Amino acid sequence: MTATTLSDELLKRPDLPVVFQQIKIYLEDEARRRQEFRQWLDEDKKAEFINGEVVMHSPVKRRHIGVSRRLSGILILFTSLKKLGEIMVEKALIGLTRNDYEPDIVYFSRERAEAFEEEQMVFPAPDFVVEILSKSTAKVDRGIKCDDYAAHGVREYWIVDPARQILEQYLRAGNDTEFLPANKLIFGHTVTSTAIPGFEIPVEALFDDAACAAALQVLLAGE
Repeated sequence: MTATTLSDELLKRPDLPVVFQQIKIYLEDEARRRQEFRQWLDEDKKAEFINGEVVMHSPVKRRHIGVSRRLSGILILFTSLKKLGEIMVEKALIGLTRNDYEPDIVYFSRERAEAFEEEQMVFPAPDFVVEILSKSTAKVDRGIKCDDYAAHGVREYWIVDPARQILEQYLRAGNDTEFLPANKLIFGHTVTSTAIPGFEIPVEALFDDAACAAALQVLLAGE
């Protein structure tokens, strides 16, 4: 059910004022708990605030760390060489309308990143987001996060599955508030970003050190 359809259904209810008051009370309490979450959160905790609940994250597996290391390294080098913007890894708190996330990797364009302050701890929706799957996060990464990122203007969203070695690339069409169906890419495919100008790498560079090194060499040779 879309947001418009849900609104239409609520407007038809004879008890709408009562429902509205109940929602208002709930959201006020949720906002209070969200503020407490932000005060509690520190650099040693990996947690998110999703629909009123604090979601703790366990340590990740080596293959997860490997994907993060390879992809973030390539992205940091590329965006630095091209002076395109800023890459943040793991601990950037992204504050959306209702929820707070800590994605694995995010990218902000140079124009947006230049407006950030050095002491800033909460950031708006990025231009580009990467989430690396685990069994415990797959449902949320493909569900509410995917919907939330699209609704808040994230231009491109990658879901990386380290176990199956698949990259799912989600793109928005114009000003739509939903992503198009995912492009599912495997070894032998090349992924081209629409949010990061000129960024294109083979999928295997995310999963293999030799392929990652070769991709870095190509980037360096282009300068």
